Amino acid sequence: QVQLVESGGGLVQAGGSLRLSCAASGRTFSRYAMGWFRQAPGKEREFVAVSGGSTVYADSVKGRFTISRDNAKNTVYLQMDSLKPEDTAVYYCAFKYCLGYACSVGPQSVYDYWGQGTQVTVSS
Repeated sequence: QVQLVESGGGLVQAGGSLRLSCAASGRTFSRYAMGWFRQAPGKEREFVAVSGGSTVYADSVKGRFTISRDNAKNTVYLQMDSLKPEDTAVYYCAFKYCLGYACSVGPQSVYDYWGQGTQVTVSS
């Protein structure tokens, strides 16, 4: 089992920044990818970014969001800059064990564990 704990959400004005963190604990001794998804009210959950063998971003956040990892802390971060009201959503951390050396992970991958989510609200 892997437990994921997110933090860093909150309320920010458009154009502002937030940094989300997700700490993994438990069975993290194997190679793994970690990423972020989000779900806005009335919408389906959507991919944001993932860090595995490479980093992958949704087109909607490229150039504004940056995903990074601290492997010593089993933690992934999402630096969100130039936030827009349409970024308002619950952000979920996701964890996936790597299945191959390349650890190729993306939006369509099946993730093994999910966090509880943290609310991000961007006011106009």
